[in-house]
Amino acid sequence: MNVIVSNKYQSLISTLDIDIIKSLNGVFSADELVTTFSNFYFNKMILDITAIKDYQNISMIQELSVNMDMSKVILLLDDSEVVNSPRYLSQLVSMGIYNFTRNIDAVRFLIDNPNTYKDVAQYHQLNDVGNYEPVSVVPPVTNTDSTHTSSNVPMRVIGIKNITDHAGSTTLTYLLKKQLSSKYDVIAVEVDQNDFMYFNDKTLYHTTTPDLPQFIVKHANHEVILVDLNDKGPVSHCNEVIYLIEPGLIKLNKLIRKDRRAFEKLRDKKIVLNRSVLNEADIKDFEYESKSKVYFNLPYLDDKLDHHKILDEFLIKMGFMRIEDEKQEKGSKLFNIFK
Repeated sequence: MNVIVSNKYQSLISTLDIDIIKSLNGVFSADELVTTFSNFYFNKMILDITAIKDYQNISMIQELSVNMDMSKVILLLDDSEVVNSPRYLSQLVSMGIYNFTRNIDAVRFLIDNPNTYKDVAQYHQLNDVGNYEPVSVVPPVTNTDSTHTSSNVPMRVIGIKNITDHAGSTTLTYLLKKQLSSKYDVIAVEVDQNDFMYFNDKTLYHTTTPDLPQFIVKHANHEVILVDLNDKGPVSHCNEVIYLIEPGLIKLNKLIRKDRRAFEKLRDKKIVLNRSVLNEADIKDFEYESKSKVYFNLPYLDDKLDHHKILDEFLIKMGFMRIEDEKQEKGSKLFNIFK
């Protein structure tokens, strides 16, 4: 079922032959839209841009992008000069908003055929001011480093996102990056926060939601980009997403009280139980009660160690076949406080 938020183009949007679960008409602040729909389950939202209060101020759109899944939103633009300027359109792409158009027929098409970054790359300008030269589509990686044996490997942008509060995305991203580094050309970046700094590792990066697409393009020579999305980072820039759930009773009850449809929204997603003490029987009970499927079960991991065999199993399941089943752990400083 779909949602419609309209204003100036209400009559135009009403011609769409789609199932509607909720429809609003008028002008709403970004905060009102977030409050109404951030925990509301829907397939697609047709959003008339004139229904957003002060929509020509791009920060109003940014507030939506930070707090809502914009991959499910189709933005119907107006014909104003500001909204159709190269800079405004580029900033939409930077926020992960790929489904925008001024054509109602294109809206019909986008409902079943959403855009990817490739479809809107021509609007994305890496230099936000002055020059507006088109950005080329992110190319496949050609790796000539003898340490990593593949060539012409498509870049994998893998997001790690917390579903229960603080489910461990930052530490898991760090551990995955360490474990992959011996066999893959991999980097890791954290979005909107900078907890990576506490690992004392200068190879870990930090960026913001608007700058994430630019970061991905800039580092397109790598085979793997791991993106720590924390609790609210946008999934639309990633071609794979790991959804972390810490299966403690308090964490799960908080999640369900916050959104009773939480597991319905995770259907067919990669659900990973993190910091888990569940055994196989417990996992079957969890799947039955939540009506979901667990992709992998990860226990508490010691972040001071360089290698975890269980992460080998996880990465192999993810398709990283260069990872060895067993790797002898090398000696190292325990805490690495001074580097």
